[in-house]
Amino acid sequence: MNSRKDQLEALDRLLTIMDELREKCPWDKKQTLESLRHLTIEETYELGDAILENDLEEVKNELGDLLLHIMFYAKIGSETNDFDIADVATSISEKLISRHPHIYGDVVVANEEEVKQNWESLKLKEGKNSVLEGVPKSLPALVKANRIQDKVAGVGFDWEEPQQVFEKLQEELEELQHEIDENNTSKIEAEFGDVLFSMINYARFLKVDPENALERTNKKFIKRFQYLETKAKEIGKSIDEMTLAEMDVFWEEAKMQ
Repeated sequence: MNSRKDQLEALDRLLTIMDELREKCPWDKKQTLESLRHLTIEETYELGDAILENDLEEVKNELGDLLLHIMFYAKIGSETNDFDIADVATSISEKLISRHPHIYGDVVVANEEEVKQNWESLKLKEGKNSVLEGVPKSLPALVKANRIQDKVAGVGFDWEEPQQVFEKLQEELEELQHEIDENNTSKIEAEFGDVLFSMINYARFLKVDPENALERTNKKFIKRFQYLETKAKEIGKSIDEMTLAEMDVFWEEAKMQ
């Protein structure tokens, strides 16, 4: 691994390249905080894909792309005299120190849960009006639900046992089924949302990241369906010409791969 000196030199080199690109490259000169935003989100998802695939070489590359974006935002901030990369690093360093009194102070914690509870309590002391203020409005709904539940649990608003959450999930499923039986279309969506919310909450108690779990299932389904499509071509049929029974044979083969 690289020494601290080598790491700092690499970061300094990137800062120099960023300065040069901002000065000389027509595309880089035009970028703003707003124009980079959607690209940063895309890069974050690409990093997430690499992590799920356990492709460490790609993780390294995607981290580089994200680091470039951080440098880019800081460069733009420095041009308006609002902030630079030193301000960014100092800000997060001070936050980490203040949020970890069990490391940089005299607070004693017994486990990870107490660390999380202290984190949320400290945020309120810093002037936050709600523990939910830190949940971005633009987060995908599944991720947002997970973050909401995690944050309120950090201040003690939580179930005590996984079984309680499972029972709540069963209750929500029964309520959904009732509205389906009644053909009450105006309430089915609401009850379906409650089921999903309860599922995500149960996942938290099982120590399962629901976003990762669903994405792994998405990837698994895609691979199996593409196997089915390949086999259909091999027997000279298009996928829509196959019967469900024929599809099922290849689907079971795909599951064995």
